[in-house]
Formats: sequence, structure tokens, C-alpha cells
Amino acid sequence: MSAIPLPLAAPPRPATQRDALVLAVCQALYIAAISIDLTLTGLTGQHLAPTPVLATLPFALITVGGAVTAWFAAQLIERAGRRVAFLLGAGCGAAGGLVSVVAVVHQHFWLFCVGTTAVGVFQAFAQYYRLAAADAAPEQLKARAVSRVMTGGVLAALAGPALAAWSRDWLAPSAYAGAYLMVTLLAGLSVLLLALLYRGADAPPTAATQAAQALPARPLREVLRQPVLAAALANNVVAAVAMMFVMTAAPLAAVACGHAIDDGARIMQWHLVGMYGPAFFAGALISRWGLPRVLALGMALCAACCVIAMGSTSLRAFEAALLLLGIGWNFMFVGGTTLLARSYRPAERARVQGLAELLRHGLTALATLSAGPLLQGLGWASLNAATLPLLALAALMTGWWVWDERRIASAAS
Repeated sequence: MSAIPLPLAAPPRPATQRDALVLAVCQALYIAAISIDLTLTGLTGQHLAPTPVLATLPFALITVGGAVTAWFAAQLIERAGRRVAFLLGAGCGAAGGLVSVVAVVHQHFWLFCVGTTAVGVFQAFAQYYRLAAADAAPEQLKARAVSRVMTGGVLAALAGPALAAWSRDWLAPSAYAGAYLMVTLLAGLSVLLLALLYRGADAPPTAATQAAQALPARPLREVLRQPVLAAALANNVVAAVAMMFVMTAAPLAAVACGHAIDDGARIMQWHLVGMYGPAFFAGALISRWGLPRVLALGMALCAACCVIAMGSTSLRAFEAALLLLGIGWNFMFVGGTTLLARSYRPAERARVQGLAELLRHGLTALATLSAGPLLQGLGWASLNAATLPLLALAALMTGWWVWDERRIASAAS
């Protein structure tokens, strides 16, 4: 069964409103920093690698570092609190940027790998910003809280590549070293904001939340059998895997289809707009239409991306497909996060959040690493077709949750 439903509560206290704003700003700083790393790390790795085979290793270690850290981040949040954990994560990002600067200046490939891995640790902790916002909001405001935090990525996703281009020659003649100094500054600013303004406050207590606090943790096997958790994991994981699978291959496919490198950059900009633009209204849309419809719309948009990509390789088709993929990912991700926050008791939070993030990061890393080889072996159209069964699985799990909710409501009435 789902976690105990909560009654309507008063709007968040000023402390939780301030925390949500701080998390939104820190999300923006994180997205800008990670965008710089994602923009330049492939080129830097190619320049520093002792052999071409290792050129993409620093890029892959960002995702791998995040996957390895995801579970431990959840445990630290539970034991030391959100504020301490988020400070440690942002500190790792600042340290990773600084190590990357030293590595680029001294032309040290393996030290550069250490720096990008530390940025991956930053990524793992930053992924909990949206979950912290959901946990700190009353039940009926969780979707809006998640969406509000993700608005921080709208401008940052577009600003990241611009900041990379602006700062990369700060430490000339060391190419790109200045951009990693910018990563250090952005993560360092997150540290300051979290230290000075963030308190990690929870939602105002109600009779229902106090009762939930007293409930013991259930066996993980029992928690995992909940349809609400199955739907949450399916939407979060499938959205992330489909997005990274197609997004990673898209620039390579565009160039292979005869489009210019600058066209590939523009395709990615449209995708980033689609990913973060809906954050301004996704929460309100969920409140008006309900979670099932918004999740279904997200899956339909991701499927439309695949159909368009399979039907044409024109520049407009690439742009439209990646835009729809971004919007679909946003709806599935915000909706899936909202479901995840409903699936556990307070005593189960660390285990369930850690498992969800570990699963998402691990499978996303696998999708990132396999996108290039599968593009070479299958081609762009077949790669997109391969994502359709994943979307069907997400639809099946979501349908199971909807059926279970209706069954419970019918029994209660």
C-alpha cells in the first residue's frame, strides 16, 4: 500500500520557503557547473589522454562517480542532516574543479580523472536537492516544490556552455583550465549559500505526519512491492535512461548525417530548454490535471521524439525530437519524484531514496557508455526504436499504480 495520505496543510513556513529558494539557486549553480564539465571534458580528455582509447574516461567518470556515491549520499543525509551532506557535496565539486585546474595546467591525465570523479560526487549530492524540497513540503505542494527547485536549471543549462567559452582562456596558455576554475567558483558559491542560508527544515508537523514519524520501517521487500514505488522508479529511471541514451548519441548522429558541429550545439540547446523550461509550470499542471495524465503526457512526448527521429534526419527533425525528449523527461522526472516522496515512511527515507538514486545513476551511466557503440552498430533510427520498450514498461508500471489507487479508493468508499 502507499504511504499514509496526508490531509491538506497550511502553506510552508518561511523557513521552508527560504530553503526551497536556496535549493533552487544551488540547483542553478550545480547545473551551470556540470554543464561546463559536460561541454569541455571530452575535449580535455582527448587532449590529455595517453592513448585515444582513454579519451572519454574522464567524461564517463562524472557519471560513474555519481552512481557510486548515490547510496552513501542518502545515508549521510539521514545521519548528519541535509545541510551537512549538501555542504560536503558542494565542497567536493569545488575541490574537483580545483584538481581539474591543476591537472590541465600540468598536463596530468590521471589527476584530471580524479577531478572529474569528484565533480560526479557533487552531482550525486545535488540530485537530492529536489527530494529535500519534496520532503519539506506538505503533501499537496510536493509536485510544485520539486518543480520550483528544478527551475534553477532553466537559465543555468543555457549559461553553462557560455560560461565555459568565456572562462576557458582565463589561465592561458593552458587551454580550458580557466573553465574548470569557473566550476570551482560556482561550487564554492553553493557552499557559501548552503552554509549561510540553508537550514534543512521539514514541513510543518501535522497529526498525520506525527503519526507517520512513529511508524517503524518496513522490510525493504515490502516497500518495493508497492505500486506507487514501482511507478516512481519506472518513471525516474526510464526518463533518465531514455534521455541520456538519445542525448548522448544525438550530436554524433547529427554530424554523421551531414550537419555541422554548430548545428549539434543548437540541437542540445533546444534539448536543454525542453528539459528545464517546463519546470515553471509542471507542478501547477500536475495540480490541475493530476499525476497520471502528466506522466502519460511525458511518456507520449518521449515516444514522439523516437518516432520523429526514426522518420527523418533533417536538422529540424533533430531539433524537434530533442526538444520533445526534454519536455517528456521533465514531466516524467517531476512526476516520478513526487511519487517517490509518497512511497516511504520517514524511517524508510534514506534506504528508499538511496536505492532509487543508485538505480537511476547506475543505469544512466550504462546508457551513457553504451550510446556511442550502439549508435555505431545499430544506427540512429534503431537506437531510438530501442527506447520504446522502456517507455512501454514505464506506462505499464504507472498503470498498475493508477489501478491500485482506484482499488483503494473504491474499498474506502
